[in-house]
Amino acid sequence: MCGICGCGESGSPKKWVPVSQANALLLTPSHSHSHTHRVEESDDQHRLIQMEVDLLSKNNAYAEKNRAYFKAHGIFVLNLVSSPGAGKTTLLVETIKALASHFPISVIEGDQQTEHDAQRIRATGARALQINTGRVCHLEAQGIAQAVAQLGVEDKSFLAIENVGNLVCPSAFDLGEAHKVVVLSVTEGDDKPIKYADMFYAADLMIINKMDLLPYVDFDVARCIAFAKQVNPSIEIITLSTTKGDNFAQWTAWLQNAMQAATHSPEL
Repeated sequence: MCGICGCGESGSPKKWVPVSQANALLLTPSHSHSHTHRVEESDDQHRLIQMEVDLLSKNNAYAEKNRAYFKAHGIFVLNLVSSPGAGKTTLLVETIKALASHFPISVIEGDQQTEHDAQRIRATGARALQINTGRVCHLEAQGIAQAVAQLGVEDKSFLAIENVGNLVCPSAFDLGEAHKVVVLSVTEGDDKPIKYADMFYAADLMIINKMDLLPYVDFDVARCIAFAKQVNPSIEIITLSTTKGDNFAQWTAWLQNAMQAATHSPEL
């Protein structure tokens, strides 16, 4: 659990619960030994939990406002999440190159420090705004609303939000996006979907990236997909290499189809 945002406490959306936890070590607030807690400690814990619940509730309210704004202006929004180094920025750079002539594209970059990723996006000609979160490990809906206004995101456009590299906290924070897309590279463990189940449960699409490196790493694609489907049976999966371009057209087709479906949906 994040000590700043309180992810995973009461009020967290879409929390995955495994069917069987027989082999898991579960840490709970209960104790098997006898001792007495001070009332002050109990009160402090209650206040902390309430603050965490209030934070998530406030974020969800901003997210709904964002979603209504995006709907009214025909802005299709994806929230890209991953561990650090999975290849989100390179994926976006190549996506912009492939689709910039089809519709306007803007990017909001989330990192704890630096503007390196935003600079890479701007080099493609797309609009980009960097949000530096400091010690905070995720983006929040209120910050996205402010960034959208500052960036001047166009109507009937595609907005990509590249979240802070983290497979834990961003799963609990709705930004008003149409879809969460989780990017996993083959240089990571193939058991990531079951280790960080809440993130893969919250995502609509899993991209397995850097497939060109598969011969050089110990990564079982079928095992990874099985774990992802165990957590989220409806999750869609694309395997690709961003740098080599292998199967990249499947990703851009998915994006265009999702954007068209959202734009023509009766709910929008």
